[in-house]
Formats: sequence, structure tokens, C-alpha cells
Amino acid sequence: MSSVVVLRLLAIFAVIGLGWAAGRTKLLGDGSDTARVMSNAAFYLFTPALLFRTTARIDLAALPWATLGAFFGPVVALLLAVYLRERRRGGLEPAGPSVRAISVSFGNTVQLGIPIVTALFGEAGLALHVAIVSLHALTLLTVLTVLVEADLVRAHVGGDRPGPLATALTTARRTVVHPVVLPVLAGLAWNLLSLPLGGPFDEILRTLGQAVVPVCLVTIGLSLHQYGVVGVAGPAVALSVGKLVVQPALVLVAAHWGAGLTGVPLAVVVLAASLPIGSNALLFAQRYRAREGEATAGIVLSTLAFVVTGPLWLLVLGRF
Repeated sequence: MSSVVVLRLLAIFAVIGLGWAAGRTKLLGDGSDTARVMSNAAFYLFTPALLFRTTARIDLAALPWATLGAFFGPVVALLLAVYLRERRRGGLEPAGPSVRAISVSFGNTVQLGIPIVTALFGEAGLALHVAIVSLHALTLLTVLTVLVEADLVRAHVGGDRPGPLATALTTARRTVVHPVVLPVLAGLAWNLLSLPLGGPFDEILRTLGQAVVPVCLVTIGLSLHQYGVVGVAGPAVALSVGKLVVQPALVLVAAHWGAGLTGVPLAVVVLAASLPIGSNALLFAQRYRAREGEATAGIVLSTLAFVVTGPLWLLVLGRF
């Protein structure tokens, strides 16, 4: 693994460690809701700005749709499989299946993905990876929002049991009027109308978007101190195996034998799939107050394990 990637991993763990230390010393307050306040800031302010700006600026015509399909097809399939399995098993809160589904499917494509791909494959690989990043949150968070909001309506959260039509309308409303989906839809509309995005407005969005990574990493550290790993080690291991092993294996099969990808495009999509669990899994868990300890432990454990699994996937890709 290159020195650039190792340094990025060390930086990530250092910032998470600072968050843990802040929680232990009560530097940011002595209440148990400190992590939730920071998570809400990321979910309601910083992430919407990042999603809107990304979606409004993306060149839809230039995207490599075949390569993207080879990545997102198996990733969304795994997401749905985990979600349906957890729903069928039962025993979780209404949002629990969706939180476990995002933990298995949502990767750290920015903090780790960008430096890894840049270091290994240069500009050619980075261009493909950026295309994945541009649709990553848009695709996975939109699908998961629909699933979790439908489950909350079916569980009668906030009122009496609605009928089928009311259920569909409430789910649609909650899905659209949402801090993830609404900025994506607004950004797409801005993009399709070819409206200009510059000046002070773009600078405000860019500044807010830059806060996503550090705030999320500190929040992970705070949550790690708050929840610990006692009682969630088993689920965290299962989530990490799903993210680090199962997902890249599915993408490899779909991309190579299904879409016929080889060389750099194949390596980029498989590496993107092999990345550890991303911080949005914790934001999602805290948004819906479900499986927060699992999501936190899964992020930390999968990031540690990636030091081993990442190079192993590179060895596998060397055979193609």
C-alpha cells in the first residue's frame, strides 16, 4: 500500500481519535447528545450543500454509464438483499434494516477512495472514480431513504395506521422533503436547466461542503466513546465482512464477466467497492436513532481491516 494511502489512513484515525478524546474529556460538552448535534449539523447543513453542488455541476452526458452500471448494479443489489434479510428476520427497530443495509453498501469513496485511486492509477483512474463518487450518495441514500421512510410509515410512527394510499403519499412526501433527496433533486433541476453556479453562492456551498469530512470523523470518535464496542462487535464484524469482501467480489463478477471490463476500469470499480464503511452510515443511523453503536464500530473496524483487505484485492486484480 502506497505511503499516500497509509498517511491518509493515519490522518483518519487521528481525527477519529481526537473526537474520542473530546468525548472522554467532555471538551465539547458533558451531554450525551453532543455527537447527535454534530451529526445533525452534517446531515442538515453540510451534506445537503455538498450534494446540491455536486449534482448541479456534474456533466451527465459525459458519465461512463456502462462502467457505473457495473458498479452500482451489484452494490444496490447487495443493499436490497441485506435490507430484505434483516426485515424478514425481524427483531430490529423500524429503521434497523436500512441502517445495516447502508453499513454494508456505503463506502468511504472520498477520504480514502480519491487518494488511493490517484496514487495507483493517476488521472485516468481518478476520472472514473470521480464519476462513481458523483452518483454514490445520490443513488444509495435515495434508495435507502425510500426504504426507511416506508418502514416508519408502516410502523405507525407518529400516528394511527394509514391506508395504502395514505402510506404511499406519506412515504413520497417524507422521501422528497428530506435533507438528502431534496438537495439532489434541486441540484438535478439546476443542472438540467443549465443555470449558472458561481460567485458567492458557489463559494458558500463549497465552504459548507468542505466541513463534511472533518465533522463526520469527529462525530465517529464521539460516538465511539459514547457507545463503545461492547455488545456490537459481532454485528460490526459481519458488516465489515459484507463491505470489504462480499461487495467487491460481487462487483468483480458483474464488472469483468458481466460488463467485460478489464484493466484500469475494472480495478477502479472493484477498489471502490472494497473501501471500508463510510461515515454516512453513522449519519444515517443517528438521523433515525437506530443501530448507532453498530454503525460506529463497523466504520472503525472496517477501516482498520482495510489495511489488510485493500492490498489483497490489489493482488487479486493483478490476475485480470
